Amino acid sequence: MPIDPSVAIGADLGTRTFSWTESDVLLYHLGIGAGSREGDNLSPAALRYTLDGPDLQVLPSFGVVAPTFHETDPPPLDLPGCDINLAQVVHGSQSIQVSGPLPTSGTAHLSVTLTDIWDKGRAAVIWQEGVARADDGTELWRVRSSIFVRGEGGFGGERGSAEPVVLPERTPDLVTTYEVTPQQALLYRLCGDRNPLHADPAFAEAAGFPAPILHGLCSYGIVLRELTDGLLDGDAAKVGGFSGKFAGVVFPGDTIRVAGWREADGIVGSATIHDGQRDGAPVLSDVVLSLS
Repeated sequence: MPIDPSVAIGADLGTRTFSWTESDVLLYHLGIGAGSREGDNLSPAALRYTLDGPDLQVLPSFGVVAPTFHETDPPPLDLPGCDINLAQVVHGSQSIQVSGPLPTSGTAHLSVTLTDIWDKGRAAVIWQEGVARADDGTELWRVRSSIFVRGEGGFGGERGSAEPVVLPERTPDLVTTYEVTPQQALLYRLCGDRNPLHADPAFAEAAGFPAPILHGLCSYGIVLRELTDGLLDGDAAKVGGFSGKFAGVVFPGDTIRVAGWREADGIVGSATIHDGQRDGAPVLSDVVLSLS
């Protein structure tokens, strides 16, 4: 069978050792749109993302991509007990919790476990959790993610459940928009995700899309950056964690509308398509930014 939960759930996916530099951080920030607005090249606040030196800060979402940042092959799907095709897969959800501000360069060791598989009937949801530690064993961050595998449900597993994030009925404390550039996916793929779904028109068409789509993690980073800039004075060190569910497709050229509400223990938000025929279509839901 394509998915065997008895083999997959609880499987140790091993430990990956990786390193990153200031140049990687700069490229990542550019990939999620930092420095793209008029005047950002002269703005001290914007340059905290895009200029190497003592003022450079690291948006916590970088920790999600740091382990695979230097890979140039499409992401492997050799998960124990899971025989699945890359064309069937989209990112389902992502979260990261950081123990403190991420260093602008360093080495870490990420240990990953396949924790659960949900059977949604026409699809499967596969969950992984990982912990990144420094050489001395100090925990740097924790990640949890899911992938949505179309056509691989129906194996008799648990459906799973999750409590949706309820947004306040009051006016958002922040409403902003970001225009996704035509080359955004081509730039972001240099951050370690060479899935052809985001670059190859023929591959995207075979997967059921009219054109290559933006990486879900690029949208994830864009939303975190917009919330950080708009509600936390652009201070990445104030972010303790960030989570969201990938709720829809973004194409290069789309505009993303980000809304955020301050809560007692952090920020909740949403991201949707702004204007055009798909105005209001969801991009990222269940958005939660926790404070450090």
